[in-house]
Amino acid sequence: MTTIVVVKKGDQITIAGDSQTTFGDDQKLLASYDCFHNKIFSHGDNYLAISGSAAHDLVLQSALKAIKKKDFSSREGIFDTFRRLHPRLKDHFFLRPEEEEDDPYESSQMMVLLANAHGIFGVYPMREVYEFSRFWAIGSGRKFAMGAMHVAYEQDLDARAIAEAGVRAGCEFDVNSSLPMTAYDVKVVAKQG
Repeated sequence: MTTIVVVKKGDQITIAGDSQTTFGDDQKLLASYDCFHNKIFSHGDNYLAISGSAAHDLVLQSALKAIKKKDFSSREGIFDTFRRLHPRLKDHFFLRPEEEEDDPYESSQMMVLLANAHGIFGVYPMREVYEFSRFWAIGSGRKFAMGAMHVAYEQDLDARAIAEAGVRAGCEFDVNSSLPMTAYDVKVVAKQG
């Protein structure tokens, strides 16, 4: 339960997220009570944020350290990295990959937004990887964030201002999202070819 967004505009990329953790349906942990409320973590030159169980944060950080060859520069590279990560999640971190009986693949049980100099990407539970051209959001506040960013994107605003508008909308209307937010900026590198 969260609001996490990524925005790409011009040569700027911003990833931003709220700071609330929710336990079940009736308890929340606000940033002022949580020493580690930042939902975005860096791995090399990449910023990642997860929607799903709070346990995914430390698990994904630890599991990524153990993978030798990682490529976050393209959709294909990210897919291959998460494909190699999945068995490690099961074998070393005891991931339960079951979701629906008729699912075509085992689930990694998490949605991840990733921002780096190559673009903005989303990784979904069955390792589907999307590269977004403008913006995207995950978490329980995603619909509010998407609406706010849709309106803000055509205005004379940079990526950070658009991302902040998205997170603020999620925090305003989603019971599972709260300020303060954290945000990180990345400069886009020119694509070769």
